[in-house]
Amino acid sequence: MLRTPVLGRSLWKSSDFSVSVKRMWGTPRRHPLRPERRCSQGPCVQRSQTDTGHALWKGPVSVPGGTRQSPINIRCRDSVYDPRLKPLMVSYAAESCLYVWNTGYFFQVEFDDSTEGSGISGGPLENHYRLKQFHFHWGAVDAWGSEHTVDDRAYPAELHLVHWNAAKYRSYKDAVLGESGLAVIGVFLQLGAHREPLQKLVEVLPEVKHKGAQVAMGPFQPSCLLPACRDYWTYPGSLTTPPLTESVTWIILKEPVQVARNQRSRIRTWRISLMTNG
Repeated sequence: MLRTPVLGRSLWKSSDFSVSVKRMWGTPRRHPLRPERRCSQGPCVQRSQTDTGHALWKGPVSVPGGTRQSPINIRCRDSVYDPRLKPLMVSYAAESCLYVWNTGYFFQVEFDDSTEGSGISGGPLENHYRLKQFHFHWGAVDAWGSEHTVDDRAYPAELHLVHWNAAKYRSYKDAVLGESGLAVIGVFLQLGAHREPLQKLVEVLPEVKHKGAQVAMGPFQPSCLLPACRDYWTYPGSLTTPPLTESVTWIILKEPVQVARNQRSRIRTWRISLMTNG
């Protein structure tokens, strides 16, 4: 399976959390096929031929005829700089944050995507993409949990900020199924220092114990969850859950952000409760 990962170098300034980033494109490389893939909406784990798959669903490694399935293993040595790419602009409005809710698989933070208030543009994107939601993928143990890997290394968790192409499609649902419909920023998480912006999310988890439960978040600036360095890789890929449509431009930040062990533990406890109580 061929993929074209991208490495980016940041040139950004702190101005209402706007970011300018220069991008790098990587050379194509081959990735091994896997007999099955675990649902990214559940506990993410290392994938191998001995995996039994996630209990919620099992699917083929690719859609019929698909050649751009995600996630992938990013190989740093295959990344090369391309100065021709325009800067990627990231601008989020804290007041567009609506609520956090329990999807039945993880907690997800939703945003008002009815206007151009929060979103990204530039870089590899031809249009403006509106921020729809963000969520995290956590592993059952610290050794793995991220969907993507870097030089075969997995991280304890991965944050996904999901955007849709509002210039080309009428709704998020249409964009999911369409070409160049989505753009997802991925951020790796590793254990380390306490991350205060994450604490607000950790504190509301007891209020969304059951599937479908939601609680208002109020103003929340998602840029505070991003690392200081905005270097990144990018490649054209797919959703990692059904329908596995190849509609996603992935933007994977190189620098991970740190979270404290007690924050990790509280989220893991919430996940165990979710799997137990449904």
